[in-house]
Amino acid sequence: MAETREPRTALLTGAAGGMGRAIARALVASRRQVVLVDRAPEPLHALQAELGPAAHAVVLDVSDGAAVAALPSALLPAFGRIDILINNAGHDIGGRTRFDLGSADDWAAIVETNLIGLMRVSRAILPDMVTRNRGDIVNMSSISALRLVPNMAAYTASKTGVHAFTGVLRGELAETGIRVTEIMPGLTRTGIIAARYRGDEEAAERYFAEFKMALAPEDVARCILFALDQPPEVQIAEIVVLPVNRW
Repeated sequence: MAETREPRTALLTGAAGGMGRAIARALVASRRQVVLVDRAPEPLHALQAELGPAAHAVVLDVSDGAAVAALPSALLPAFGRIDILINNAGHDIGGRTRFDLGSADDWAAIVETNLIGLMRVSRAILPDMVTRNRGDIVNMSSISALRLVPNMAAYTASKTGVHAFTGVLRGELAETGIRVTEIMPGLTRTGIIAARYRGDEEAAERYFAEFKMALAPEDVARCILFALDQPPEVQIAEIVVLPVNRW
């Protein structure tokens, strides 16, 4: 009989956003502990209070290399190990703009968080998983990794990078007990759209109305639990999840 895998502690980046909150609640409901990582202190600590003793909050910007490198030693006394890493932090601030009309700083910030930050956190957490020869890495990508859409150059580049990085990482770890999963959602009703427009909720609602239908964050969270709950010899490599009116 195959060994039963019972990972207990997950580290979740981008925990305070709409997608992160749904994932965190699903993890706790599945009787896992969760380390909530986000750069926004107030919503992060509110989520920790909601989830209770199963949650631990860490205020951290994944684009801060020194802070990310220090993360494992900071977590060791309380948790000893991280069984699951969910790289969810990401944004599109300033996006949905033609590349030459947007800000170079905005484009760089998108890539720094969505791709380089994901790589930094993975590099910090992975060595202990390799030593123990077990663990799960779940990278939140996007349908934008597969569908090239004008006026989304930086976001698409970042998610295409996540797609390529995840595939290579899966290959590098193929002889280990570590599973690597990529989740590629379509349009999801979270705050990322309002943040793209720098807090303009009306612009966000117009965007959602244009597409008529969107996933809920809970839909994506269920996909993550599906991947995590497989037997240890089963690796869900990729999940593409879309609203039913998209293709």
